[in-house]
Amino acid sequence: MTDEGKVVERVTFSRGVDVCIMAIDGTWRRDCVLNAISDNDASLTVEGSIQGLNLKEFFLLLSSTGLAYRRCELVRVNGTKVDISFLKGKQGKKRPASGEAERIEA
Repeated sequence: MTDEGKVVERVTFSRGVDVCIMAIDGTWRRDCVLNAISDNDASLTVEGSIQGLNLKEFFLLLSSTGLAYRRCELVRVNGTKVDISFLKGKQGKKRPASGEAERIEA
């Protein structure tokens, strides 16, 4: 359950979906199979070794062109299976809607 009391649904793929993980700076990349995913986390099977890779923060590439991706961090490793969580962006100042802009009085 989440803080709001909603149940987080996880989608499990019977055959898996081909994806990649890639370093934030692009220095390494590994092919993976996406086994399950939710709004907050995912479960992957990594092809090849992850030994020596910096998995504190990396990208999960959901498309072959790299246009669909999520920023992630490693949660757990069990052999070739890894659990990851998605990192949320920093909360910046919200811009007022176009009709709600502040008026400057002279």
